[in-house]
Amino acid sequence: MSTHEVHAGHHGHHDDHGHDHHDDGPHSTFSGYMIGFMLSVILTAIPFWLVMGKMVENRTMGVLVLGAFAVVQILVHMVCFLHMNGKIEGGWTLLSTVFTVVFVAIGIAGTLWVMFHMNTNMMPSHAAEPPSLQHPQHAPE
Repeated sequence: MSTHEVHAGHHGHHDDHGHDHHDDGPHSTFSGYMIGFMLSVILTAIPFWLVMGKMVENRTMGVLVLGAFAVVQILVHMVCFLHMNGKIEGGWTLLSTVFTVVFVAIGIAGTLWVMFHMNTNMMPSHAAEPPSLQHPQHAPE
């Protein structure tokens, strides 16, 4: 089998001049970058305003809201600046990114779960302070 035969059936994306066509590849445009930039600014300004204006009183709710804005901003960066979508490389880039995110989330959740339970089950109670930390009694003079 010659080298020409191997490359002839490789992708079949050649035109009459022998150039490759990648219609589904990333296309960078100024307007695409500006949309990504504006979304990034908005997704940064809103959480900043929420925190500085003390709009969210509950700490748990604040963490959830700020986390949601962070996740949306990551997605905006992946789509607008990294040009990740389901079409590039047959979807493998997106699939590998999803796998990585799930793997990291499981690792973080598992680590927090182990540390919380280790702290709960292994640490001595803090009810009895060591004598060195107790306040000295002042004797009346």
